[in-house]
Amino acid sequence: MLKTRFTEEFGIEHPIVQGGMQWVGTAELVSAVANAGALGFITALTQPTPEALTKEIARCRGMTDKPFGVNLTILPALTPPPYAEYRQAIIEAGIRIVETAGYNPQEHIGEFRKAGIKVIHKCTAVRHAVKAQSLGVDAISIDGFECAGHPGEDDIPGLILIPITAEKASIPIIASGGFGDARGLVAALALGADGINMGTRFMCTVEAPIHDSVKQQIIENDERATSLIFRTLRNTARLAKNTVAEEVIAKEREGATIEDIAHLVSGKRGRVVFEEGDPEYGIWSAGMVQGLIHDVPTCAQLVSRIVAEAQSLIRERLNGMAAP
Repeated sequence: MLKTRFTEEFGIEHPIVQGGMQWVGTAELVSAVANAGALGFITALTQPTPEALTKEIARCRGMTDKPFGVNLTILPALTPPPYAEYRQAIIEAGIRIVETAGYNPQEHIGEFRKAGIKVIHKCTAVRHAVKAQSLGVDAISIDGFECAGHPGEDDIPGLILIPITAEKASIPIIASGGFGDARGLVAALALGADGINMGTRFMCTVEAPIHDSVKQQIIENDERATSLIFRTLRNTARLAKNTVAEEVIAKEREGATIEDIAHLVSGKRGRVVFEEGDPEYGIWSAGMVQGLIHDVPTCAQLVSRIVAEAQSLIRERLNGMAAP
């Protein structure tokens, strides 16, 4: 067993987190992660309404008696979802851990803290981590440039981002972006983190609610098989490389606005990819860590393997390098 500030303060067996993932963070995956001794997050906005989120939380509780949380991501939208209503649903459901992400979560943090909920804020810059700590969050998930989804605009990889954040923050840190095996976990701990967050790696598990063809595509892809879109819009997103992502990039080079490419980047198309299994139909998130993914284990197999191999790396390889 690996004990860190994160496992001790959050009551989790292993220092491994499955963060929020649109269309993926549902009860099936989250409960499997929890039952494996890691921390899983239901993605609030995957549910169409706050009432549906309440039902999904109850469904997850029927599948595990271990801790799990809910992710609430605040992003720009032409028609923003009712964040306050989703927040209230989380509070009324008795959730004890929330992951916030995206824009400044200040208005939500106070309400969550008043309800006795621990808050992990995911961010992509040291300055944002420092700000989040000042707002009263309980932990930081720091997302390096390698990650899937939104890596921010600074392009700082985890090897730099994690130790600088560890120097400037006094609360537990979860390293995110590019993690998928024991080597990454041990490296993150050495860099000053208290655990790791895995997204793409958990997508490629038996319990992940996505089509097997997409899981096989992740296995076939290597570390180069991602694309960065929305660079010209200052809202960079890392996706699995496919024809749609490359078309978006080409249109951005021509000066396209968000309205010009909205039909290509629709989240509904990404959902169809996961449901029907055509990886070319729409854009979908995946990180550089695809190059380290070679199988589709259960969550229990994945977590136990990472922890066992990490312990072996620390005891044997690293300890053997230390001069007496």
